[in-house]
Amino acid sequence: MWIAILISVITIVLIMLRPKPLNEGTAAAMGAFLMLGSSQVLPQELPALLQDIAPILLFFLGLMLICVVAEKAGFFQWSAYQAVKLSKGRGWLLFFTIFALGTGITAFFFNDATALLLTPVVFTLVSELKLNPLPYVFTCAFIANTASLLLPVSNPVNLLPFTAFHLTLGEYLHYLLLPSIAAIAVNIAVFYFLFRHKISARFEASNLTCPPKDFLFKYTCTVLVVIAIAYLVVSFYGLPLFWVALGGALLLVGGGLALHLRPHEIRSGIFWSILLFIFSLSVVVKGLGNSGVITALGNTLSHSFPQGSLRAIAAVSLGSALGSNFINNWAMMMVSVSSLASANSHPDSSLIYGAILGADIGPNLTIVGSLSSMLWLAILRQRGLNISPWQYFKVGIVLTPVMLAASILSLYAVGQLSGQ
Repeated sequence: MWIAILISVITIVLIMLRPKPLNEGTAAAMGAFLMLGSSQVLPQELPALLQDIAPILLFFLGLMLICVVAEKAGFFQWSAYQAVKLSKGRGWLLFFTIFALGTGITAFFFNDATALLLTPVVFTLVSELKLNPLPYVFTCAFIANTASLLLPVSNPVNLLPFTAFHLTLGEYLHYLLLPSIAAIAVNIAVFYFLFRHKISARFEASNLTCPPKDFLFKYTCTVLVVIAIAYLVVSFYGLPLFWVALGGALLLVGGGLALHLRPHEIRSGIFWSILLFIFSLSVVVKGLGNSGVITALGNTLSHSFPQGSLRAIAAVSLGSALGSNFINNWAMMMVSVSSLASANSHPDSSLIYGAILGADIGPNLTIVGSLSSMLWLAILRQRGLNISPWQYFKVGIVLTPVMLAASILSLYAVGQLSGQ
């Protein structure tokens, strides 16, 4: 048991520090190799593990391809321009429209798309408008996590419990729609309070021009609407979501290549290190499971609190949130799913959704809490805006406790109304 725990700690430290030349994928892979080398995970277990995680990897691959074509088609630039146009020169209104735009992109694409693709567009836009970028780029970072609670597809992390416990869209929305709305409302209110003195009252946008809308743009928008509808239908029936992502990617990539996109432009949008990161973490968590750590956690959880109680929901949600900030929400969600499954083959629904809630909106204290936050920080550094982990923490420590409290109470209220 202690060997598996030690390897897990080493893995998390490597992911957090990422000493050169390691990235998040190779850092996690080192942990996976250590688990294999110490026989915490046996080589013959890998095929079954890959089979279990394959739907998540394929979903993520499809999303990355969808996003790169949408970016090349100018969808994100056009969306940001519309946000500026709707704001009519008012800084506070631009702040709220960026929130709305980030919510929409996170909900129907996924949270990493908001960090990876919307952040650079917004940063360039507000720089051209000579506005303080901090309120707007922090909005991109935090709404990427907050709004990822809205739908199963909004955060690939959600697919771990969605697949493991055979959830449906109707059940998901029943439990998490109200907590999602509460979290977004708190995020907007707290951010406006924090950044109100940094938001310009007025700005001049007459020099901005609307990005061109060619046939690829129109084709991409049409396919994106089809993908969004397909996500909702497939989620409603509890069918595998990766087929929608791969099908949408095939339509967009095929259309893009038939028009003016080149293969290397498509390949540039695939981050293989993220796929390696996800699979390697699953190996590390498997090692913890084989050692008995996860079973012990599950037994402790099942015997500590009455099912459906506020204390039980709060314990799972807060544990998931805190764990996500230290070991990343991918690793934390894998641990949560395994713990809940080991304690009960049919866990209390409120605990499943509590774990999702904590892993989605909780990792706002540290940069390593979610992949979207790590991508966001790297993108801004590339553009000359250095935001320290301490700056990020100072914003997160004000927002996250209030947001978690509002969402946990909302989830508990839904559970009580459902008779749990």
